[in-house]
Parts: sequence; structure tokens; C-alpha cells
Amino acid sequence: MFSPDSFLGRHPILRWTLIIILVIIIAFFLWLYSRTRGPYHNYTLDFLIPDPATAPKPGVLEVGVAKRDITPILDLYDSWEDVNNNGKFDPGIDTYVDKNKNGKFDGIWIAGFGTNRPAKGIHDPQWVRAIAFRNNGVTLVMASFDAIGIYHNDFITIRKSIDPSLKVDHVLFSSTHCHEVVDTMKIWTFWKRIKGLDIPGFGYDDSHMKFIQKMAKEAIEEAVKNLQPADMYCTQVQVGPEGFIRDSRKPEVIDLNMYLFRFTKPNTDETIATFVSWGNHPESSGSENNYLSSDFCHTLREGLENGVPEPNGAPGFGGMCLYFQGMVGGLMTQLGVEVPDRSGTTVYKESSLEKGEALGYNTALVAINALRGPNVWKNENPLLAVSAKTYLAPMRGHFKYAIMLGLIHEGYYWGGKSKSEVNVVRIGDVMITTVPGELYPEIVQGNIEALPGNDFNLTTPVETPPLRMEMEKGARMAFVIGLANDEIGYMLPKSQWDTKPPFVYGKSQYGEVNSGGPDVGTTYHKNALELIQRMNKAYPRKTSQ
Repeated sequence: MFSPDSFLGRHPILRWTLIIILVIIIAFFLWLYSRTRGPYHNYTLDFLIPDPATAPKPGVLEVGVAKRDITPILDLYDSWEDVNNNGKFDPGIDTYVDKNKNGKFDGIWIAGFGTNRPAKGIHDPQWVRAIAFRNNGVTLVMASFDAIGIYHNDFITIRKSIDPSLKVDHVLFSSTHCHEVVDTMKIWTFWKRIKGLDIPGFGYDDSHMKFIQKMAKEAIEEAVKNLQPADMYCTQVQVGPEGFIRDSRKPEVIDLNMYLFRFTKPNTDETIATFVSWGNHPESSGSENNYLSSDFCHTLREGLENGVPEPNGAPGFGGMCLYFQGMVGGLMTQLGVEVPDRSGTTVYKESSLEKGEALGYNTALVAINALRGPNVWKNENPLLAVSAKTYLAPMRGHFKYAIMLGLIHEGYYWGGKSKSEVNVVRIGDVMITTVPGELYPEIVQGNIEALPGNDFNLTTPVETPPLRMEMEKGARMAFVIGLANDEIGYMLPKSQWDTKPPFVYGKSQYGEVNSGGPDVGTTYHKNALELIQRMNKAYPRKTSQ
């Protein structure tokens, strides 16, 4: 390879040093290439089942539920003492018990808000809850996770682990987006402090994600094994905004409706499950909380299952309650909202665990009254149909480069694109569309603004028609489940992208910094609209309904 008379030939140590360096460089780029591609680079979906030409007639809808506790086991992590009581881990100041004797603090890093927020304990449990549906030859499972967000590849791993003998056609996933649970996105995990800045990501431990995946597999498979005939009752009810929610960014567009199902054993009042979907960030306890919690989701589910305690309580329904997040971009929050407790004697404005408890029970009361109210209707002859499509979302800015380097959301596609997914589900006269992130409600509800001064000088909205308009052509009840099958951040209307002065509303607003770019919402709208239209064409709504 090298002539004995050459420079490298006469200096074997230098020669082998260069060879070793070259091997290391090649190995690094091979590793980076694998991270860039991700584990499921060629995974794609594009289907509608059943085929309307060959679909069997709908029979009795079958429903099954199951759940697993995914709360971290504290004994597996280092405990710590917050010496200066600032809620963050300060090396050299705070003390900890080094359980594995590795010389570093291995804490439970809480997601949401800022980095470096280790957990001190557990306020309430976190869950993965699954509900299975079967009818007319189709088996669908929907699973909800108490998680800040879970990436597409991690969900695909769960899909591929499901026992094929159960004949599950599709699994739809969603994260509740709780801001007091373990970091599952490699964004909030504390690594080290450099010149006063907390650097996230590099200390991420995927053991908890593997635990979540294992528990999800068990819950999904058990839900399918628990399938039984069921009646399905539906309603929707307006929640707030006063005392419940606000839109913290202009224009103020909120989907105030909470969408509710109750599944009972046929011709009885015995509840199998209740299902709630509502769009609001679970972040009641704020950025200074150090206790793991599923926020208002916890007491909302408790209220539907076991009843809301007195004073001013109400009996629950029994069975199992599942909460699926709605549209939370914009952003939908209870921060800054005055939330009263049930007695009316205390009002919570500041963030606290107690505020989350009050909000959950208040929301449960609205749901309980609605499910026992006059506007409940039975979903007769509930045809089950599912459509799914993989698509590529164009990414910009720090999201693009983090994906390119395999730091988050592994799987990079030429041109700075990231793979994601949209689903449309039909259960009789109900239609559900999924969104793989935090969607601004105006893309569904309408009322997108295109005011002078937006970054692209757009004079009309790009994302038209509103998705709800198309969904309601095929359904009596239509809604969107957020953070579904992925989490790619905020999804704004392109005409509301506003990062350059002079700003449309007089000042910069929060949102774009946690978005993959101005075309993410537009691309989603295009693909979701196509899938909704495909479903409506295949299974048009019966005029008699």
C-alpha cells in the first residue's frame, strides 16, 4: 500500500496512527448515517380498510380495554436533595445517592418547560391505556400514553411487537402531552452545565422508553383479548373557556368541545369504558414542580371511573376511562386561568398540583353530566373503517439539523424532511382524524388569519378548506386527536408565521420556536384532507342519519 521509500513507509507509527484515525472517521460517519436514516427508514403506510367493494356488513361492535402503569420505579434512579431549593440539580451544591456507583447523578428528568428538572417523587400514577375495536372484519386499537410526546419510530417498534395471531389491523397512538412526566423526547434531559447553560440530550437513558413499549404491548394485546359486544353512546359538550382554558396566542381560536363516548354491555347500563377527548395542555403545576404527575388527566379519569368526591360531586360510571389529547397548538393552556375548586371557596390561579386536581375534577363533572344528559345518542350500526398514510414533513431550523444528526426523531429524508403519519378512523357516524403534533385549532375550525406583516406576505390562508368542514360531510361527530403516532411540535398556519418585525400583533409571540417550520402545518393539512376525502368517498354518510 505504501512504498518502503515513501514518507509513510519510513514512519510506521505515523502510518498506523493515520490508518486508525481514518477507521475512526469512517466508523463515525457510518454511525451518523445509521442515525440519520433511523431504524424504519422504508416503513410506509397507505391504506383504507375495509375495501368498500368487499367489506362485510357491520355486525355488533366489539370493544375491549386494558391499561398498564408506566410510572417510573424510583428505586432504579438516584435520589437527591435540592440544597438550594431551586428545583434544579446543581452539581457541586446538591447532594445525591449514587446508587450504581458510576460517579454521576442519574435522575428522573421531567419533561416540559425547561431542562434540568429532576423528580423528587410521585404525585399520581402515569398510564398507557388501550381500547380495542372490532367490527366488519377490522380490528383497531387506540392507545393513550401519559407522555410529553413519543416519536414515530418508537411507536412503530410497538406496532411491530404485537402478536400477529391477534390479527390487529392497525394501532393508533397518542400522547397526553403531560408536562410532569419523564422525558421521552431527549429534549429535557440534563447532561451538563456549560457557562451557565443546561445542555440537554446527551444524558438520555432509553431504558424507560423500552419499559413503556413493553407495557404498551401488554395493554394492547390484553385489550384485544378482552373484546366483547358493546353499545356505543356519543355526545359532545362545550367546556369553558372561563375556569378551564385560554388561547395564549392571537388569533384566539379554541375548539371548546369535549368529545365523549360511553361503551356499555349491550342493552345494559354496565360500563365497559368511557372515552374523553379535549384539547388542553396538561401543565397545571408549572415549571417549578418536581413531582411526577399526569396532571388534570388523572382526576378527570378518576372522576369518570369512580366519581367526583363531594362537595358538589357526582357518581362515576365504573369501567375504564381513556383520555385522548386534542388540538393544543396556539397554545391551549390553563396557565393564567383562574380555576375554582368544587366547593367554590378556593380559586387557583398560580400553578400547583392542586390546580391540576381541581381542573381534572371540574372537567370530569362536565363530562359526567353530558353523558347523563339529553344530547346523548346511540351510534347505531357502527361500521369500522381505518385509513392511514405516511408522509414527509419539511423541516427547518434547529429541528432540521437535530434530525439530520440523529439527536431527535431519527430518520432524515433528502431536502430536510422528516417522516410522519396521519390516520382517519370511522366508527359508524363518528370520524376521528389524527395529527402528529400540536395543531393550531384554526386549521380544523377555520378563522385562519392572513394579516399584513406576516413573514410570507400571504393575503389568504393556505390551509383551506378547514378540515372540520370536510369531516362533517361524513360524520355526525367529528374531532381531532393530537400528538398521534408522533410528536413534531407546533403546526401553524403558514399565513400566521410571524418571526420578523414588524410583528402582526405588535410583538413576537410564542410558537415558532417549537415548530419544525412554516410548511409543517400546510403539508399536514394537504395529506389529512386527502385522507378524509378518501374515507368520505368510500363510506359516505347515510342521509337517514
